[in-house]
Amino acid sequence: MLKASSTLRWIYIDLNSYFASVEQHLNPHLRGRPVAVVPTMNTDSTCAIAASYEAKALGIKTGTMIYQARRLCPDLHVVPARHDRYVEYHHLIMAEIEHHIPLTKICSIDEVACRLQGSTQDKTQAIALAHRIKQGISDNVGICLRSSIGIAPNRFLAKVASNLHKPDGLTVIESHELPDRLVHLNLRDLPGIGRRMERRLSDAGITSLKAFWDLDPRHARKLWHSVEGERFWYALRGVEIADPPENQRQTVGHSHVLSPAMRPRAKARNVARRLTVKAATRMRRLGFHATFYNLYVRYDVKRSPHQKPGPDRWQGYVKLPPTQNNFTLLTNLNSLWNAIPDSRESQRILQVSVALYGLIHQNDIMPDMFQALNDPLSREHKKHDRLSKAMDSVNKRFGFDTIVVGSLPEPMARFTGSKIAFTRIPQKDEFHE
Repeated sequence: MLKASSTLRWIYIDLNSYFASVEQHLNPHLRGRPVAVVPTMNTDSTCAIAASYEAKALGIKTGTMIYQARRLCPDLHVVPARHDRYVEYHHLIMAEIEHHIPLTKICSIDEVACRLQGSTQDKTQAIALAHRIKQGISDNVGICLRSSIGIAPNRFLAKVASNLHKPDGLTVIESHELPDRLVHLNLRDLPGIGRRMERRLSDAGITSLKAFWDLDPRHARKLWHSVEGERFWYALRGVEIADPPENQRQTVGHSHVLSPAMRPRAKARNVARRLTVKAATRMRRLGFHATFYNLYVRYDVKRSPHQKPGPDRWQGYVKLPPTQNNFTLLTNLNSLWNAIPDSRESQRILQVSVALYGLIHQNDIMPDMFQALNDPLSREHKKHDRLSKAMDSVNKRFGFDTIVVGSLPEPMARFTGSKIAFTRIPQKDEFHE
């Protein structure tokens, strides 16, 4: 059986209420006030994607609908998300942390893990390092940008430790303290156990952390239906577990929840066009061609309790020859959009998502036999490729949407589609595509 390390090997920095904290840093008027960050303004039917600690103290959290949040806090300050600024400050914070310790793994926009080396594995030295990181971020990036830091024998436990005291906490977990330091936690408090896994464990009679701790590792593997259960069991004990190899990129896509003004079907189509071109631009920059194009729409359906339920979404896809140009993809968008049923529900669109998948890197594209034969269709495709890349160059030099295909919908958010996912930080170029 693998043995846990008795040495402190990891420090994990988790920035507190990151989006809201950046907004408070950029706007001193918001400091000390309840703030909710939203994906779109001019409607209370959206939800908070981040909340300041002042808002959290009043019961407002990520996912709270704004109309509910305003009832909890009439003085709530609602601000639109500015993902470009969050990425900008992410890089500033990472640069500051790197002045103190090399970055090992950037886990998300607001979390980073660093491996402790040499004297910093000593508990006193590790704690001193954590305080220097906190002070450096405050002094050199922004006083509002607080963090909770965890120190532990492995990265998993360091992340758990970072969650134990928020905001602005610092927690050390040593292997000889296990499991006593953790038994007060709920299973859902552990990263990697969501609602479905909690239910699966409960069905097996595992309802507490202590009950899980007492399992045989082979039983954990069985409960997970994979080796991941055994890996989780060992990680909880402080054993260093290597990361599984990262998968090759599978998709490029963008999604947008529409403001009320953009929800009529005709206007939503323009949003889908913008998202398609944006995804294609990003795909070209990454050097890929797509062989599938997928369109997903969710209807803006509001029913009375007595109305018969109908469809609330539609999805379709087309298979393509390997392509990366705007014009081929927009032609296929038109075909799919026309295939959306012309029903009462589909007259207003709440959300549009496009995805390009079946990706092939440009270095792996087979030579085009028809191009060698000077086929007219192949010549047209090549012309569209050149024109799409020329548009990329002009927009990069003079600003996004300097040249567009078709008309731009007026009220669209400036960075439509460029959002920060849990595990992917957009590159700066994406905010200009």
